[in-house]
Amino acid sequence: METLERIIETFEFFEDWEDRYRYLEELGERLSAFPEGLKTPEHLVHGCVSQVWVVAEPQPGSQPTVLRFRGDSDTPIIKGILAILLAMYDGRTPDEALALEPDELFQRLGIYEHLSPNRHVGVYAMVEKFRNLARACRRAA
Repeated sequence: METLERIIETFEFFEDWEDRYRYLEELGERLSAFPEGLKTPEHLVHGCVSQVWVVAEPQPGSQPTVLRFRGDSDTPIIKGILAILLAMYDGRTPDEALALEPDELFQRLGIYEHLSPNRHVGVYAMVEKFRNLARACRRAA
């Protein structure tokens, strides 16, 4: 998975939105394989038009607890947006994850203005899923 800094740098390099959309699709294609067994209602992001699944697990032996996030989607553009969120949240403590403001990043990149209202709502639902998983891991720690 690419670093968040590299994703931002590459995304901002492209001036044309067709190139940016292709890059989002490429980011989604590069995600690690997501096990079919994890594509369950429990891991499904509710409120998203596309099917999106996200899981978080504590990294074994990490102190403080560091979260490992994984996910998948059935839609290429949304899978690319998911890849950005995974780069943003993965490898952080629950408190660090809860302090993140992905909204600012998506506004900076101009993603929101190029998504339909339904997709915009879906991005918020994905962010809320990441936050809920971080809260659950924090309570379990």
